[in-house]
Amino acid sequence: MIKLTENAALKVNSMLADAEDGKVLRIFIDPGGCSGFEYGMAVDLPKADDIKGEDRGVPFAVDRSSLEYLSGSEVHFDDGLSGKGFEIRNPNAQTTCGCGKSFS
Repeated sequence: MIKLTENAALKVNSMLADAEDGKVLRIFIDPGGCSGFEYGMAVDLPKADDIKGEDRGVPFAVDRSSLEYLSGSEVHFDDGLSGKGFEIRNPNAQTTCGCGKSFS
């Protein structure tokens, strides 16, 4: 399904520690961006029809239409000097934008 790197799991777990009970990491795809689709992430309550998962102790939710594009992806977090923050490494993306936030 979807995996998280160790750095991403540490960052998300710290975010979830400050969140309302029951909230999880939501990973989704929206139409738009410079390449056709745009990645999105939020701390949110899961919906009844979400696909729910967990990796490295991080609970997450993905809507069914987004999972089609995200299956096999890895969420990474880079907070170094030139770090981008969160990045989704998607093996299904044929092209990506320079910003790393959109794909086709």
